[in-house]
Amino acid sequence: MKKHKIESQDKIDEIIRKAQVCTLSMIDGDEPYAIPMNFGYIDGCIILHSAPTGKKFDILEKNNRVCISFYVDEAMNIRHEKVACSYSMKFKSVLAFGKLVDIEGIKEKTDAMNEVMKQYTGKTFTYNDPAIKGVRLMQVKVEKFTAFNRGYDE
Repeated sequence: MKKHKIESQDKIDEIIRKAQVCTLSMIDGDEPYAIPMNFGYIDGCIILHSAPTGKKFDILEKNNRVCISFYVDEAMNIRHEKVACSYSMKFKSVLAFGKLVDIEGIKEKTDAMNEVMKQYTGKTFTYNDPAIKGVRLMQVKVEKFTAFNRGYDE
């Protein structure tokens, strides 16, 4: 099955907006570390939210370079039921590379939180200050995207 590189930014944006979860990947010394996260996406920036502490922040203090992966439309593709190597998966995927930085300020964090909520609900919300202060919001201004369509005609 062929894997086709996606060049169109519109198609990349479409995959990201369709995804329900992303995987944030970091480097912890010489070990990879990856965790699933909810996200928002606006103007080439990926917004992530989290509790304010945890292992990922210990890692990011040392190296804030990240890779974030998204995939959608996953489906089994079977060409010959009795031939094991004819089974494969179809999917569309995006990798986004950049540096993760904290979002500071009540207004900025509120705007970012609303981008996350729009990803899942299509709505914006009002938050009280303790709610916004109690969450950590981060963004990645994407430096580079790579994207692939595996098994779908485009």
